[in-house]
Amino acid sequence: MSIIRPTPAQTTRRFIVMASVLFAIVVAYGQMAGGWGQTPSEFAADSDANLRVASYAFAIWGVIYLGLVVYAVRQVLPQTGESDMINRFGWPSVVSFLGIGLWIVASAADWELATIVIIFGSLLAVLVPLVTYSGLIRSLSLRDRDRWMTLWPLALLAGWLTAAAPLNLITVLTGNGQIPTGGTGTLVAMGAVVAITIIALAVTQRIRTMAYALPISWALLGAFVAEQERNPSLGFLALGAALAVVVGAVILTFRLKPGVERASA
Repeated sequence: MSIIRPTPAQTTRRFIVMASVLFAIVVAYGQMAGGWGQTPSEFAADSDANLRVASYAFAIWGVIYLGLVVYAVRQVLPQTGESDMINRFGWPSVVSFLGIGLWIVASAADWELATIVIIFGSLLAVLVPLVTYSGLIRSLSLRDRDRWMTLWPLALLAGWLTAAAPLNLITVLTGNGQIPTGGTGTLVAMGAVVAITIIALAVTQRIRTMAYALPISWALLGAFVAEQERNPSLGFLALGAALAVVVGAVILTFRLKPGVERASA
């Protein structure tokens, strides 16, 4: 197949994608190394009386950042043509990458309202295109590099943000006294777990890939680990939700056609 060379404008967009990924990573690791403000885990633990996730779960960011580097580096290589996937997800991904970098700044400074706006904005920037272009995504063959170097990195990010955004919202509202702790707070947290599960399965049904569901299941498992002793009813609901997401995603990805990742071409 002939390679469709990117136009000068598309080439510029690709380097902006690379710059936005570097911005997100430098801010995240710079905050940890420099120790300025709160770390993301400290921000999340500040008001986690109703819903929390075990701190080890946040290590998934290492995998996500690695995927984003692969996504960005591939685009700036001269031999990479301009595909529909690269074209349609380019600018939305820039918005999301800038957002996750700015979220680090906002959380470090304890700008609570800003963290909510930023994390939901970052989520929507990648989630809306995933759903909108689900037909294109399902048409990708198993050997298509866009499946592994565009879809998977962005779907992993979208999946984690799908779980992290409601957690961020509940944390801030709990800290400000707008969600009480105890019975009502537990019901709100349970509602969030159920909503996250429904969204995970609904989106996976559209895009037919495990990449979106896996980080959501990982986050729900982290909630089980954190809550199983403090709030067993919430903890075991999260465990059931994590299993439901994985099993449901396997069925939706590998048993439905078209666009299954077991495809031979």
